[in-house]
Amino acid sequence: MGEESEITQPVPVVESVARPPEPAPVPANRGAALAMLIALAALVLGAVALWRAIAVERGQGAAESALRNETGARLDELARNGEQRKRDLDALRTRLADTDSVNKSVREELLTLGERSRHLEDAVANLAEQRLTGRDALALNEAEFLLQLAQERLNLFYDAQAALAAYKLADSALASAEDPVFASVRQTISAEMQALEAAKPLETRATIDALERVRASLATLPAKSDSKTAASTLPTSRFAQLVQQFVRVRTDTGELPGSRDLELSRSLAAIDLRAAEAALIARDPAAYATALTRARASIAIAFDPSSPALKNDLAELDRLAAAPLAPALPELGSALRELRNLRATRALSQPHSAVQAPDGAGT
Repeated sequence: MGEESEITQPVPVVESVARPPEPAPVPANRGAALAMLIALAALVLGAVALWRAIAVERGQGAAESALRNETGARLDELARNGEQRKRDLDALRTRLADTDSVNKSVREELLTLGERSRHLEDAVANLAEQRLTGRDALALNEAEFLLQLAQERLNLFYDAQAALAAYKLADSALASAEDPVFASVRQTISAEMQALEAAKPLETRATIDALERVRASLATLPAKSDSKTAASTLPTSRFAQLVQQFVRVRTDTGELPGSRDLELSRSLAAIDLRAAEAALIARDPAAYATALTRARASIAIAFDPSSPALKNDLAELDRLAAAPLAPALPELGSALRELRNLRATRALSQPHSAVQAPDGAGT
C-alpha cells in the first residue's frame, strides 16, 4: 500500500503539468499607476497641443491683424488714388469740353476761311481775264526797250558783254510781270543769253585790256640807240657842215617808217593796236593778225630791244597773236519779236473782252 500510495501521488503533478497555470491576478495599484501614467501623458500631449494651438492662434491673429492693417492702408491709398483719379477725370472732362468748344470755333473759322478762299479765287480768276495792269505794262515796256538796246548795241559796237547785261535786266523785268503768257519770252531770252555767253565776251574784254596795256606802255619805252647812224651823219668838213645846215640827204632803204621818228613810231604802233582792237570786236581774224604784226614790227624797230618793258610787250603781242579769236557773235532779235507779237495779240484780244463784259453783266 505504501508503494501504491507512492505511485498515486504523482497523478496531481501530471495534471498540473498538463494544465497551464492560471495567471496571477494583477494587483490593483499597478493598473492605477498605468492609468495615471496614460492620463498624465494624455494631459501633457493635450497641454502641448493646446499650447501649439494657442501659439498658432496668436500667430494667425497677429498675421491677420497685420494683414488687416496692410489691407486698410492699401484701401486708404486706393481711396486716395480713386479720389485723385476722379479729380483728374473731372479736369480732363473740363479740358475736353474746352477743346470741343475750341474745335467748334476753329471749324467755324475754317469754314469762313474756305468761303473767303473761294471768293479770293474767283477774284483772281476775274483779274486774270481782265486787261494788264499798269505795272505789267511798265515791265513789258522796260523789257522791250532793253531787248532793243541790246540788239542795237551788238550790231553797232559788237559789245557782247553789254548786250548780255541788257538781256539779264530784261529777264528780271519780265519776271516781275504777273501775266504767265510771257513766260515763253523768258525762255527765248535765256537761249539768247546762252548764245551770248558762248561768244566769250569776257575773253574779248581781257584781250582788249591787254592791248590797252601795251598801247599805254608805248610812252615809257626807251628809244633805240644807233651809233653807226650817228657816226655816219657826222660832218667831215666845214663845207659839209655848212651844206648840212640847209640840205640833208639820207636813204631809207629797208627801213620802216618807225625807225625814222620816235614819236611817229609810237603813233603808228598805237594806231595798229587800235586797229587790232577794232578787228577783234568785229571778229575779223585776218585784220586782227595783220594789225598785230604791224604793231610788233614798229615797236621792235623803234625801241631799245634790251629793255625789259619792250620784251614784255613783244611777248604779250606774240601771245595775243597766237591765241584764237572768240566765236562769232550771235544774231539777236527772236525774244524781241516774240514779245512784240504777244503784246500785239494781247492788245487785239482786249477790246473783245471789254465788249463781252457788259453783256455778261447784263445777263
